[in-house]
Formats: sequence, C-alpha cells, structure tokens
Amino acid sequence: MSRRRPFAAVLAANTISIAGSSLTLIGVPWFVLQTTGSAGRAGVVAFCATLPVVVAALVGGPVIDRIGRRRVSAASDLICAVSVGAIPLLHYAGALEFWMLCALMAVGGLVHTPGLTARGVLLPDLAEHAGTTVTRAASLYDAVSRGARMIGAALAGVLIAVFGAESALLLDSATFAVSALLVTAFLRGVPAAEPQRAAGKISFAGYRAELAEGWTFLSRSRLLAGITVMVMMTNGLDQGWSAVLLPVHGREALGGATAVGLLVSLFGGFALLGALLYGAWGERFSRRAVYTTAFLLCGAPRYAVAAFTDTPLPLAVTMALSGLGAGMLNPILTTVLYERVPDELRSRVSGVTTAGCELTMPLGGLAAGLLVDGFGATPALLLFGGVYLLTTLAPLLFPAWRTMERAPEPAGSADIAAEVSRTEPALPGSAHEATAPRPSAN
Repeated sequence: MSRRRPFAAVLAANTISIAGSSLTLIGVPWFVLQTTGSAGRAGVVAFCATLPVVVAALVGGPVIDRIGRRRVSAASDLICAVSVGAIPLLHYAGALEFWMLCALMAVGGLVHTPGLTARGVLLPDLAEHAGTTVTRAASLYDAVSRGARMIGAALAGVLIAVFGAESALLLDSATFAVSALLVTAFLRGVPAAEPQRAAGKISFAGYRAELAEGWTFLSRSRLLAGITVMVMMTNGLDQGWSAVLLPVHGREALGGATAVGLLVSLFGGFALLGALLYGAWGERFSRRAVYTTAFLLCGAPRYAVAAFTDTPLPLAVTMALSGLGAGMLNPILTTVLYERVPDELRSRVSGVTTAGCELTMPLGGLAAGLLVDGFGATPALLLFGGVYLLTTLAPLLFPAWRTMERAPEPAGSADIAAEVSRTEPALPGSAHEATAPRPSAN
C-alpha cells in the first residue's frame, strides 16, 4: 500500500483541485453575467484568465524540475486559493472593480497550469512505483479528473442557484488549499518530486536553449505537431463554449445555472465512463480510429444542438455522447507522447506542446463574447460548430496521423541537442518530464 500512496495522493489532490476548478468554470461566467449582463465582458474575463496560461506553459517546463514538482504544485494551489477567494470577498465588501476581477483571474491562470503540469509529469514515475502501466495510470488519472469535473459542475449549479455564484468561488478556494496540503504531506521524500538541479549555472541562454530543444523535437515529429495544432484549435473553441456560449444559452433558453451545471456534470460523468472503458479495452482497437471518432463525437454536435433547440433534453443527450468520446482522448494522447518523447526531454517538449495547445484559448472566449454581443448566440454557436467540424477531420485527411498506431523508439536527447546547437548555445540542462497536450472539451 505504501508504494501506491504517492500515486493515490496525486490522484486525490488532482481530483479535489479539478472539482474546485469546475466550480469556477461555471461560477465566474455566471458571476460576470449576473453583475454586468454582458457576454462581451464574460469573454474579456476569459481572455484575461487564459492568456497567462499560455505564457506559464511556455516558460514553465524548464524550471519546474529545478524548483521541485511538489513545491510547484503546492505553491500553485495556494496562490490560486488566494486569487479565487479574493473575488467574492472583495464583492461582499463592495470593493470589486472589473479590472480587479480580470487581474485576479489572470493571476490564477498564470500559476494554475504549472501546478497541473507538476502533478501530471510525475505520472510515469508514480505508475512504475505503484506497479502499473502508464496507459492504465493515464486512464485512471483522466477518469478521476473527469469525475471531479462532474461532481464540481453539479455542485456549482446547485450552489449558484441557492446561494449565488460567490459561494462557488469560496468553495473553490478551499479545494485549492486542501490539494496543496495533500501534495505537501504525501509527496515528501519522493525523488521525482524533489528539485532536479541543472549541472551548470542557470542562465537565460541555457533556458532558451532548453525551450529550443523542445521546439526542435516537436517540429521533427509530424504526428506530435499535428496533434498540437489540432488540439490548439479545439481548445480555443471549447473555451468559447464553456466561458460564454453555454452560460449564455443556459441563461436565455435552459432556465439558469442549475441546468448548465447538470449538463456539464453529465458531460463529465460520461467522460469518466469513456476514460474507464478505454483503459479497460482501448488497447484492442486502432488508436487513430478511436481518436477520430471520439473527437467527431465530442465536438461539433454540441454547438449544433444548442443552436437549434431551446430545451434541455436534446442537449443533455448530446452532452452525454460528447462526454463519452472526450473521455477516450486524453489516454490516447498521453500514451502517444510518452512513447515518442525521451524522459530527459519531456518537460521541454511539454512546455512547447502545452503552450501551443493553449495558444487560442484566450481568443476563443473573447471571440465568443464579441460574436454573441454583435450577432446573437445562435450564429456564434453555428460558426464555432462549423470550425470544430472542419478541425476534427484532420486525422482522416493527413497521412502523418497513420503513424499514431506505431510506437517508434524516440530520438535520444543527444540527437536533439546536436540539432539545436546549430542555432543555440550548447549549454547544460536538466532531466525533465512532461504531460500530453490535453483537449479542454467541456
């Protein structure tokens, strides 16, 4: 049992943290809509919350291991607890200005991603220590994350309906604090969670060289580059859905925050089921076929059904099927990345892929808000759904996706460093780990 305790602690911390984030996912857009009545302002808040995420993902990879994954995870959660909790407290005091809300969301966005990455990159080490495979560990990791989103979304809908959006944000602040305590207590002494010092002096040139190594590796893999671009597009569209389009549709057609919370919870519940099903039987089927089918199922249908119906039941059925498909995506992506990236390059590649996957997220929420204010919710839903459909056809159109079935021996770090040295100074680095690019369908 002691060998599994660190893995269990990371699962528990991630579950509690993500459940709390689901409260904010619904609570913040609803809070903005309630206090301002503007979809455009909801989009601006989403922009401020996600723009720092891209910066943190890009610059965080090379330094997470130097600081220590346990420390980064705990510090990230504590800062998020303060930034989220300050929103309702300032509102109760009558001191919350719109720029303060944007600034607090930006702070949370800046530090949240490094915390998630710090926990996620421990997965291969903790899985080996617990005596299980990476594929099964990744499926379980994603399954509990999906379950946490389901619980958090349902709770958010009820809390907002009964006590107001402020209560959801206060509870989210508490969940971040609990997550920090779990990581601090149960990962102490785990070698992979402690600082991994570089052999040489830390410098901007060395830091830049490490980022360049990640970019070079990614650019040499057509499959990983294709996945990054595809998920970049869908994450931006999903951000518009969760931050603006679904809350606006819920307010105008579905009866309020409770319906929105239940829909997101339904999506999360079936995503949990999808992750568990793939963990149990997914390795028997073609990865490319499952990936393509799952993405087609979890993407465009939500937007189309919301655009053409104003009752909860059709959208509820669609959200359930979409969640089932979405739950199968991250285990595939995680496995593909771990198969193709050597251990010592994972954090560097992760920084580039995560930043790339999240590049359009700030624009997604902002664009959705401006479209709703300018043209209405239905045209915005149809436009987003159409772009989503075109994006998810990529695995059927480009040959590089056929290599998803194979697990080639990844190129060694020395090969990558040699190529990088043609344009960057060859400076000492440190060993790194990574997480896979993750769709944010919700």
